[in-house]
Amino acid sequence: MRVMGVDPGLTRCGLSIVDGGLGRQVTALDVDVVRTPADMELAERLLCVSDAAEHWMDTHQPEAVAIERVFSQHNVRTAMGTAQAGGVIALAAARRGIPVAFHTPSQVKAAVTGNGSADKAQVTAMVTRILGLQAAPKPADAADALALAICHCWRAPMLDRMAKARAMAADQQRRYAERLAQQRKAVTR
Repeated sequence: MRVMGVDPGLTRCGLSIVDGGLGRQVTALDVDVVRTPADMELAERLLCVSDAAEHWMDTHQPEAVAIERVFSQHNVRTAMGTAQAGGVIALAAARRGIPVAFHTPSQVKAAVTGNGSADKAQVTAMVTRILGLQAAPKPADAADALALAICHCWRAPMLDRMAKARAMAADQQRRYAERLAQQRKAVTR
């Protein structure tokens, strides 16, 4: 499975492409950070982020896009910019029919380090080790984008199985309700 990992942001937006193989085998194909100047108009910054993400999607043809879910930050302005950047990337993926998954920072940290409270240095070290990179990806946004793609490669099969199980359970519940309704009709006749 080819996954595009995105660490959204307006000042720095990390983008990565990872191929997931059998088991937990993952290979990094590309990673970069899109930068926009703080003095640029918001709409122009979002356009730059969107253009870069669209180019990556068209070039690398990912099967899924994994974006960090904005949870809560002390700086509301930063949180808004992060959410907006993630939104334009999700929109670009949706226009191409590419499924989008949002993962929380703690889910990503737990997936790559085993600790949902790991710090950035631990995440970067594990990403470097998991991917067998010669040097740690820099800046941290690049490492975070790779971590998101790895997380999705490893979590997607489980999430898919859970979705199928929920759908199967809902179908069985629907059929059971139909049988009950038919039995009730038969009794009242």
